[in-house]
Amino acid sequence: MYVLGLESSCDETSAAIVSMDSEKREILANIVASQIETHRLYGGVVPEIASRAHVEVISRITREALETAGLALSDIGAIAVTTHPGLIGALLVGVNFAKSLAFANDIPLVSVNHIHAHVAAAYLANPTLRPPFLALVVSGGHTSLYRVHDEVTFEEIGATRDDAAGEAFDKIGRVIGMPYPGGAALDKLAYEGDPKAFKLPSPALAGDDLAFSFSGLKTAALNLINSATQKGETLSHADLAASYTDTIVRAITQKAGEALDRTGDRTLVVAGGVAANSHLRASLQRLCEARGVKLVAPPISLCGDNGAMVAAAGYFEHQAGHLSDTSLNASASDLMQGR
Repeated sequence: MYVLGLESSCDETSAAIVSMDSEKREILANIVASQIETHRLYGGVVPEIASRAHVEVISRITREALETAGLALSDIGAIAVTTHPGLIGALLVGVNFAKSLAFANDIPLVSVNHIHAHVAAAYLANPTLRPPFLALVVSGGHTSLYRVHDEVTFEEIGATRDDAAGEAFDKIGRVIGMPYPGGAALDKLAYEGDPKAFKLPSPALAGDDLAFSFSGLKTAALNLINSATQKGETLSHADLAASYTDTIVRAITQKAGEALDRTGDRTLVVAGGVAANSHLRASLQRLCEARGVKLVAPPISLCGDNGAMVAAAGYFEHQAGHLSDTSLNASASDLMQGR
């Protein structure tokens, strides 16, 4: 079955086609139109600019995906589109385009949860992966732990209470002058510093739950930077990057370990944009090796927002009979249609 996946939840517009069945999981095309250079001028994503940029390219990249795959619209078995969560204006571009394309061509339409799509990226790189398993989704907007009971049933067992790890990385990266997106640059800089140079508060909240809070960590880092500036002192950006990264990675790894203890799962899937962080991947690998647990992480190319992960998630939703009609809408929140 050929599935067209459309992604426009934030600052990446993507159209992809995957070939899926009970055994086969192949990406035939995965076109991504990035807006990084545009938003770099502002140090972060400007929602209205992002929405307009999606409008400008979504038709073109959909045609390009079909041409790359060597298919016509008549070959497509379902159109999957990210409907939630995300920036509402950006989401609406993808949803309305997908609805028009689907119903004009009599193709089944499928709503996809953006978080579930990140996890589905792991299926594309690991054809033997099957639920149940534990999923850790770490991105600019989410830091959450899920028990994945089957391909379309997710149970959230832990999450951040405020900011997300990706946002925390980008914020401090921007403050110390790293180019947008700050998280990627901070990842590299951290190798040049001392992870024990600064003592920072852990985002892993104490207690029996699997909760995070990144606001206190960001405030502590900002206070260090501002204090040094006011005193006319030179703060080592490399040491701060190393200490900050180490603090975040240790916290996420700690809660992932606690979640594995609770669920008894033997597979941990890590997904989302921050899953590309080399320090986090290495730490989770050590955790899993020590416990005899299998770590599954999508390749770096599938960690960021892309249409292939949406198409993969859409395939499973289609197989479960979760089809949408012309009333389909977008939502900025995680909660929509009970999924």
